[in-house]
Amino acid sequence: MTEFQVEVDQNEYLSDGASTVDAIATVTSTGQAEAAVTAQAAEIIVIDRSGSMEYPPTKIKAAREATVAAIDCLRDGTLFAVIAGSSSAQVVYPRVRGLVPANATTREEAKIAVRAVKPGGGTAIGSWLTLARELFAPHTDAIRHVILLTDGKNESEPAADLQYALDRCAGVFVCDARGIGTNWVVEELRRITTALLGSFDIVADPANLEADFRALMTHAMGKAHGDIRLRLWTPQGATVKFVKLVAPEVRDLTGSRIDVGAQIGDYPTGSWGSERRDYHVCVQINPGGVGEEILAGRLRLVEVAPDGTERILGQGLVRAVWTDDIVLSTRLHPSVAHYTGQAELADAIQEGLEARRSGDTDTATSKLGKAVKLAAETGNEATSKLLRKVVDVLDADTGTVKLKPKVSAEDEMTLDVGSTRTVRTNKK
Repeated sequence: MTEFQVEVDQNEYLSDGASTVDAIATVTSTGQAEAAVTAQAAEIIVIDRSGSMEYPPTKIKAAREATVAAIDCLRDGTLFAVIAGSSSAQVVYPRVRGLVPANATTREEAKIAVRAVKPGGGTAIGSWLTLARELFAPHTDAIRHVILLTDGKNESEPAADLQYALDRCAGVFVCDARGIGTNWVVEELRRITTALLGSFDIVADPANLEADFRALMTHAMGKAHGDIRLRLWTPQGATVKFVKLVAPEVRDLTGSRIDVGAQIGDYPTGSWGSERRDYHVCVQINPGGVGEEILAGRLRLVEVAPDGTERILGQGLVRAVWTDDIVLSTRLHPSVAHYTGQAELADAIQEGLEARRSGDTDTATSKLGKAVKLAAETGNEATSKLLRKVVDVLDADTGTVKLKPKVSAEDEMTLDVGSTRTVRTNKK
């Protein structure tokens, strides 16, 4: 049986006249396996077939075999298609434009078609996503998901075309993306997957792509709910400063808000299987006096069906209590402190790498030093390890570092990609 639980962690005590309220909402979903088997899923695999995929030829070969592996992971009855992208987008399978149910016959036909894909042309990712949207259009009842692979920059269409495609595709499907090699742009895939509520990663060695695609598709087959939203009510006069996903990664959801009523906004979270996610909510409220207590926010997890009907899956409350007890009002809840540090860590890494690329060594040293310090303080050992490939750490406690004179593109991109991945608090 599917169950959702919402728990809120915060220090609700504010000093006299204070107005900022922070809370961490932990959403846990359990018992999804059986529901996922009966849910209608729709999957599209989009592989880059631009000319650069032939250099070296191991890239296009890996893309073909990874797609074949992903097709093998499709659950019977899953609607699917394969798109090859270059300066335009073409449906590789099925032969008739649309999606077909996965079974032994269609899987084998799709694999034959995929193995015949040849590289050539440029890169126009917006057109690839637009075609995926068109194929998904008749299947509004399905949990819709795209796996996107590219090896280069989106340089065969205007930047505005990609943004237009993202605006139209947002809310239609979730997209997980992979960059193969080191000639693609991290910020570009970050922008795509942020808009489409997915993840992205680097696969520097083509030999690792097959296992990665298999894991992506297996994960997608475990999704049981397609459109889950975090609904936030705030009192009159309040301002939502931000709503962020903070675990398992940092993703700012503030700009995706959909107003649904007076002082009520929805923040789309995409599709869910059995998992846990943590969200940081920050609200500015009208300041109160000692002894006052108000509800500063109400969080509801809402499932929205294609016909617009809604189901509330869970709820949590955010409180504000004004006190003259300095000990109570100055205590920062450990979860809030932890995830604030994780968000600062992501910003420091991205700003430091950008400064390094632009030749601003002083800023790069300062920002990456701050990142080293934050990673140590928050126990993010994976990020600490990645940082040490870019800087020599002289003192992690103070953030004293020295930039390495030579850093491989793979190490720099891996750090950039991994900058938003977080470690959880140890409260659970």
